[in-house]
This record gives sequence, structure tokens and C-alpha cells, in this order.
Amino acid sequence: METNKRLILLILAALLLTALGLWSCSKEEYSRKLETITIGAPPLEQHALIFSAIEQGIFAKNGVNIVIKDYSAGIYAIVGMLKDEVDIAEATEFALIQEAFQAKQIKVVACTDKFDIAYVVGRKDRGINVIKDLKGKKVGVPRNTIGDFYLGRFLELHGMRMRDVTLVDVRPPQFVDAITGGDIDAIVAWEPYIYQMRKKVDGVFWPAQSGQPAFNLLIGKNEWIIRHNNVIKRFLKSLSEAEAFLVNNPDKTRGIVQTQLNLDGKYLDSVWNQHQFGLSLDQSLIAAMEDQARWMIKNNLTNEKTVPDLLEYIYIDGLKAVKPEAVNIIR
Repeated sequence: METNKRLILLILAALLLTALGLWSCSKEEYSRKLETITIGAPPLEQHALIFSAIEQGIFAKNGVNIVIKDYSAGIYAIVGMLKDEVDIAEATEFALIQEAFQAKQIKVVACTDKFDIAYVVGRKDRGINVIKDLKGKKVGVPRNTIGDFYLGRFLELHGMRMRDVTLVDVRPPQFVDAITGGDIDAIVAWEPYIYQMRKKVDGVFWPAQSGQPAFNLLIGKNEWIIRHNNVIKRFLKSLSEAEAFLVNNPDKTRGIVQTQLNLDGKYLDSVWNQHQFGLSLDQSLIAAMEDQARWMIKNNLTNEKTVPDLLEYIYIDGLKAVKPEAVNIIR
């Protein structure tokens, strides 16, 4: 009996050592297969899921290494992607539509955030107290970005047109200096610059998005997506795990974002609820893009006369394989 017990224990120990050895080899082999994805994006809280997945080692666990390259706006990240500076660009839906009108071979891999953080800001010392006071004023806006759409739609909803104001091209890094320095009378801008303006500008602040959230999109070239199908699934799986962590630990995720971007905690507290972090590909994205595409055609911002088939610019398979409930697009 004693001999049998000893034999059983030896067998169990051998099996355990074998399992540990296989696990160790498997882990070591997988770590050698880490595949790098370079992401181009403005340094904003919109990519909270990415920061969280990096900080917690989720990407590494799933065989992915992430490198982030900063751009001042999403449209420039897309340009960088098309030049092979990065693999994936983070940008809003407006930037994607611009490329769709030019039939660029790109697709949305997923949306990671829906947010409402844009404002029209007017200086009171320039006689701007109500919206109609914008007429005839110099208004700063980053041209050829979603800021054009926000301003145009805002003016239309209040009985004005773009031609009723003088447009001044102002890039995001110059937002605060432009409005405080007096080069312009008003500006279309977004966070975190709005937070800074509230401290420095005696002005009026009107929400610019009319209740329509913007979409933070992950965009890749078709060719790259086809060649990296499995990597994209591991990438999205990592973001899905980061989303689950955020749901259960919002304060910890917020702390990660604050540290990664070196943000003022009070600022992050003020804007956190203006974001809907989470992976999705849903019909509201298509509806928003079609609306913006029609607006671009109406305002002669493209030579095209019809809205492109925007479903052709959505890559569904990756997210559907990882989180099917997050995909809700009518084909």
C-alpha cells in the first residue's frame, strides 16, 4: 500500500513538472512572438483603453507590443499611416470620411470612445454675448478637420452660414494662444484646451456638437489589416479586457490616464463623464458619417456629389470575433 502511494505521488509530481515545463516553454515561445503595432494619435484621454492595456501588461500577455506616436490631430495620424509611419491611426469619423471621398484603401477596426468635448468660445470684450454676435467676427477653426463640421452645423442651427464669419485656420496646439492673444474673436476648440481657456478667457462657452458624440476610431490600411488579421484580434481582445477592467475600476483607469498624459486631476474629473469608453461598431457611427458626408457635399468641401458606401470602410470581422455583441451594423 505504501509503495502504491509513493508511486502515485511520483507520477503526480512528474505530471506537474511536465505541465510546468510546457507552460514555461509556451510562455517563452509566445513572448518571442510579440508583434509590434505602432499607433498614431493625438495625446488625449480618448485612448484610455490603450493606456490601461499597456499599463496592466494586457497587450504583452496577448502577444502584442504597442508603440504610440503623437500627432496634433487625427487627420495627421491618418496621413502618417498612409505614409507607413504608423500601423493604426486614431481619428474621428470626419477624418475617415475625407479619405473615403478620395477612395483611400482604409478601414475602421473599432471605435474605442464616443465623446462630446467641443465648444464654440467667444470673447466678451469683442462684443460676443449671444450666438448671433458671431456674425462678421473672426473665428478660429482647424480647417479640414471635424472642427469645420461643428462650426458649420452650429451656425446653421442658429440661422447663419460659414460665409457669415471670417474663418482663420488655427491648429490645436495654438488654440489657447490664438484666443487669448486676440488674433481671433472666437474659436471652435475642444478639451483639454477648453479647460485652459475657462481660466484665461472672459468669454461665453457654447457646446458645439449639438448632442452628437464624436467617435474615436482605430483605422488601418486594407493591406495591413489583411496581413495582420490574427494580430488585430489579439489587439482587440486586449482592449476588450481593458474595457472590462474600466467598468469595474473606473478610478484606477482614470489614474492610469492621468499618469500617462501627466494631466491635472481636476481637469480629468471635469471631462471623464463626457466620454463613453468601450469597443463598438454600431449603426450610430454609420448614421453620423453619412450626415457629415452630406454636409461636406452641400458645402463644397469635396468634388464628389454622392455619399460613398461607408460600409466599405468598416472592418467587422476582427471585433465580431472578439466581442460580437459590440457589433451592431446593418449591412
